[in-house]
Amino acid sequence: MLRFAHTYFLWALLLVPLFVVLFMLMRRWKKKALAAFGDRAVIGRIMPEVSFSRPTLKFIFFIVAYALLIIGLADPQIGTRTEEKKSKGADIMILLDVSNSMLAQDFPPNRLENAKRALSQLIDNLHDDRIGIIVFAGEAYVQLPMTTDYSAAKLFLNTINTNIVPVQGTAIGAAIDMGMKSYDFKDNTSKAMILMTDGENHEDDAVVAAESAHDKAVVIHVVGFGSPQGAPVPIYDNGKQIGFHTDSAGHTVISKLSEDMCKEIATAGHGIYIRATSANSGLGIVMDQIGKMQQKTYDSKQFKDFEDRFQFFLAIAMLLLVAEFFISNRKSLRLSRLKLFEVKKP
Repeated sequence: MLRFAHTYFLWALLLVPLFVVLFMLMRRWKKKALAAFGDRAVIGRIMPEVSFSRPTLKFIFFIVAYALLIIGLADPQIGTRTEEKKSKGADIMILLDVSNSMLAQDFPPNRLENAKRALSQLIDNLHDDRIGIIVFAGEAYVQLPMTTDYSAAKLFLNTINTNIVPVQGTAIGAAIDMGMKSYDFKDNTSKAMILMTDGENHEDDAVVAAESAHDKAVVIHVVGFGSPQGAPVPIYDNGKQIGFHTDSAGHTVISKLSEDMCKEIATAGHGIYIRATSANSGLGIVMDQIGKMQQKTYDSKQFKDFEDRFQFFLAIAMLLLVAEFFISNRKSLRLSRLKLFEVKKP
């Protein structure tokens, strides 16, 4: 398995085609300038020491060395083997509401960003539990399958926004059903869902879905985001707020936390309900409950012994740069005197 320790250096490779274009334009300009003085063969006799091919060779050495240098700075690493690891933990599936109502600003900057921040802190505190993420609005999608790769989990978390699900609405039941399909019930690990929503369910019967999940020993905890007083739902255009959502009568829509729905889902899923605040998301309490569940051992594969390979790229890059430095733009007089293929007239 190949990975880069510092991937941000790889952006510098975008300069390679720019250098090539600039070099070609420079060569074209020089050819036009020389053509203005006369025939190239005649100019070659006037300037016998000038090489027209060596600058190209020097550029090739430079551009290859530059690319290898960037790759070396990115520190390519190779995982030499996989290792079976025995871990004891629970399977935690996060159900994250990404409907437009989660943009309400009663939790500055908005409900969704507060939920993502809380999830990021939760991931930082995980050790042996597996985690997955499902996003939902009018439909539900698996954003991250169950994994112990917490770095990948945070990477996927950062990409979540309200535009990630094309169909708007709030289908909590569909998200629960999707979570059930994502579990592997053969490994017998303890399983729990953490539903993070404002509770405005408009699409299906989430309570029935929660009861079905509990029938298969899956516990559903609910964290409510929002305030009972509610807040208007902003509208954005190219990242700028241009107003608020209104109903058919032209009145501003106020999105409120539906605590009754959240409590019903938590009760049906035999979990707990926590109302998040701007200071505390309540996920710590939820994780304490998950920690009390019976922990079972499961197998996971991990790449071990990642070895740095940057030194090979840097060494070759240095050799090419040294070679490029010593290649002169002038022809070698000794070599030019050797006319190996010249046919002498009798």
